[in-house]
Amino acid sequence: MSRLLIKNAKALVGTHPAGTALLRGADMGVLPTIADAWLLAEDGRIQAFGGMDTWPGITDWNDLEVIDATDRFVLPGWCDPHTHTVFAAPREGEFVDRIRGLSYQEIAARGGGILNSARRLRAMDEDTLFAQARARLEGMMHQGTVAVEIKSGYGLDLESELKMLRVVKRLKEALPLQVKATLLAAHAVPEEFKDRREAYVDLIVDGLIPRVAREGLADFVDAFCETDYFTVAEMARILEAGAAHGLKGKVHVNQFTAIGGIAAAAERGALSVDHLEVLEDADLAALAGTGTIPTLLPSCSFFLRIPYAPARRLLEAGLPVALATDLNPGTTPSGNMNLVLSLACIQLRLLPEEAVNAATLNAAAAMDLATELGSIAPGKRASLLITKPVPSLAYLPYAFGNDHLDTVIIDGKPVRNGEATA
Repeated sequence: MSRLLIKNAKALVGTHPAGTALLRGADMGVLPTIADAWLLAEDGRIQAFGGMDTWPGITDWNDLEVIDATDRFVLPGWCDPHTHTVFAAPREGEFVDRIRGLSYQEIAARGGGILNSARRLRAMDEDTLFAQARARLEGMMHQGTVAVEIKSGYGLDLESELKMLRVVKRLKEALPLQVKATLLAAHAVPEEFKDRREAYVDLIVDGLIPRVAREGLADFVDAFCETDYFTVAEMARILEAGAAHGLKGKVHVNQFTAIGGIAAAAERGALSVDHLEVLEDADLAALAGTGTIPTLLPSCSFFLRIPYAPARRLLEAGLPVALATDLNPGTTPSGNMNLVLSLACIQLRLLPEEAVNAATLNAAAAMDLATELGSIAPGKRASLLITKPVPSLAYLPYAFGNDHLDTVIIDGKPVRNGEATA
């Protein structure tokens, strides 16, 4: 049995009542805490916690790791529900092109963007892809990420998409953080299908989705529903096929234009709609009363210099908000959730409490992991962050660009040198 005791914490943050799975609207500003506190974990699960005046009276100190968190906050670990962590090569040349004035769409029209990544990934062997992605994930763990969703979408043919998802499966087996996989074959229409896009959608619906489901390689299905990429009707067909095989939808939508994708996704029970930099009143209405979670990616807006998603409008409409990095080689080459937390406060105008809830409990919900992660509650995974001594919780997003984390814990074990201790 592995056991961990944290004592003298300045505060335990995110001690939501048991059963709290998602926060909406004004409730996102509520972030319960317990000051001057302790927490006990056994076999990777939170067993009990409370104020130091309710010290648990431990009698067996054998095989018990004790961490003194004096002057330090203890939070749930960051959950990152939208990434493209598996890719073959960076695209810094396109970064320079954007500095020179080319748009995302112009770069794609010149053969860059997603198709550029697809060409490189098809040529790379699985072991090299795995090694590179593992290094990225180890860095993200060091920065506090305890759960991550990883998409395919840079293969754009049957074998390469399967190769990507096999890499994700290997990552899940090799590392201690929670990993969810998403089939995103509908990321772009590959060059060989440019004049017969319906045939490519057929390949996704009739070939990839059934096989991926049969082999247990994905939890979700995704589509880039956007002008010049996939239409609302194509996305709807893909989501329906995914649902028929037990794969919930998580879709890219409203990044550059609003074409009705949010309503279609919500109607088909999508778990999340991601990006939302462009948002119309009809989109807000379509999300009302649904279980679909708006997931915002502020570091993508930062990198591309495009508008930020209107987070305050979503909250004022009584909707939930989750945060993610969108780590990918073209539009967000960073998997740092700490930067996302700061951008959420600075650019999305979320309060620190709202941003923490969006990066923990709601982000876990956007991966179907809210029963496991995202808050400090008995029975949940003991995947936690211990800060360095900081004056307040608001200091975390305020002093952006600094490393405020002292210890990252995954399933009750401190992460050291990028990996959890045995």
